[in-house]
Amino acid sequence: MTTNPSLSIIALMTLLMCLTPTLIKSQEGIDVLLPITLNLTVLTDPFSISAASRDFGNITDVNPGAVLCPSTPAEVAHFSYDSESTTSSPGFKVAARGQGHSLRGQASAPGGVVVNMTCLAKTATPAAVVVSADGTYADVAAGAMWVEVLEAALARGVSPVTFTDYLYLSVGGTLSNAGIGGQVFRHGPQISNVHELDVITGKGDMVTCSPKLNPELFYGVLGGLGQFGIITRARIALDHAPTRVKWLRILYSDFSAFTRDQERLISMANDLRVDFLEGQLMMSNGIVDTSFFPLSDQTRVASLVNEHRIIYVLEVAKYYDTTTLPIIDQVIDTLTRTLGFTSEFMFMQDVPYFDFLNRVRNEEDKLRSIGLWEVPHPWLNMFVPKSRVLDFHEGVIKGLLLNQTATSGVTLFYPTNRNKWNNLMSAMIPNEDVFYVVGFLQSAGGSHNFEELESLNDRIINFCNNSGIKIKEYLMHYTKKEDWIKHFGPKWSDFSRRKMMFDPEKLLSPGQDIFN
Repeated sequence: MTTNPSLSIIALMTLLMCLTPTLIKSQEGIDVLLPITLNLTVLTDPFSISAASRDFGNITDVNPGAVLCPSTPAEVAHFSYDSESTTSSPGFKVAARGQGHSLRGQASAPGGVVVNMTCLAKTATPAAVVVSADGTYADVAAGAMWVEVLEAALARGVSPVTFTDYLYLSVGGTLSNAGIGGQVFRHGPQISNVHELDVITGKGDMVTCSPKLNPELFYGVLGGLGQFGIITRARIALDHAPTRVKWLRILYSDFSAFTRDQERLISMANDLRVDFLEGQLMMSNGIVDTSFFPLSDQTRVASLVNEHRIIYVLEVAKYYDTTTLPIIDQVIDTLTRTLGFTSEFMFMQDVPYFDFLNRVRNEEDKLRSIGLWEVPHPWLNMFVPKSRVLDFHEGVIKGLLLNQTATSGVTLFYPTNRNKWNNLMSAMIPNEDVFYVVGFLQSAGGSHNFEELESLNDRIINFCNNSGIKIKEYLMHYTKKEDWIKHFGPKWSDFSRRKMMFDPEKLLSPGQDIFN
């Protein structure tokens, strides 16, 4: 899809007027004259427009009219709403963009303004990531990447507790969705580990919010798909950082044993349970990546996949440091001795903590080297209720995926606990105590046709709908209002009400196609 509207003359003039002092409403509703002159960097050159028109998905091509590269949050607030009036809007849509890792233009602003949040991170004072004196939290510019948060925290011997698999994502971007990965069963998504936010609403208000201060905005913004405000700062929870990781991949030929062991591991007591748990599928009609395994075992792993057509990979990790080094091997033995995996197919690596968390970077480098990174990514991510996971496996994994001529990319499959999510937040999950994270991370490169992959996604969704499997999509992009209403279900009323409270002109994040 390609659009090429230009920024209206009136809207551009509004932007240029930002070169003068401005009024911004405080939390108390009082107009405050900023004692500065805003010298906005507004880019309209072809390179800047083109860079902001596409994202990681490489599926849409939506040109903004301009790109704002702000140096302070006040510059963002200034043009988000007409500072001279409480009743009129600037006349253009606004979308915040971090690292551009949305999949279908969710961070686009057709004909409007894309705010490059990385600019704020570069000019943040005293730094983009500031760890507190006691090491319990970090104040982070929303345009900073999670890898930068990790590096700054590790320098102080602490770390965030939950991560996405890929660290080169912006903090504001993942908090606008949920932020999920292998620690979510234990610590919840990233949105469950935020103490405080600074947000610029669609009215241009610069607001600090937390569970006790402006909670309506705080809970709405977390997982709110950018609909209520632009996050400019997040206070992220930190904890003691381990130094090393026992990283295991354990192979199963039986799906029931695979899910049973996964569910048992995420239910264990904190002192015994693993620190990270995910699952992957290795299928004979796809690329069987054996690079994790010892060279001497790679052939027999590939043979196992060919023999069974599908192998389920339990991926777990246990962190340790000098204090737990004496007992780590005993802990691993306790955790694995009763697992029902295929005999002699458990493999382990011992790696530094940072290297483990940054593991996907190596996969990115491989894909870039063979030209398969900057290709269309018609990914399909969803949450599947535990009660229907066997039906889902039979109908989708065996009935659809395994019967494809060839599969592309990685399929993730692992459970998590509902009680680690806060239902006050906007993010939606199935209404069961345990549900599965399933990700079909496909790439339309080489022999894999984009239309075929899109067709497969449609058939997966149709199977779930026809079978009554009440999935919740993640990183979704609906184009019909009724689909959004169905997605949010009982939260739709609050979601709509918050939109009217914080962005009544519907200026923010038009690329989500929720209220347009």
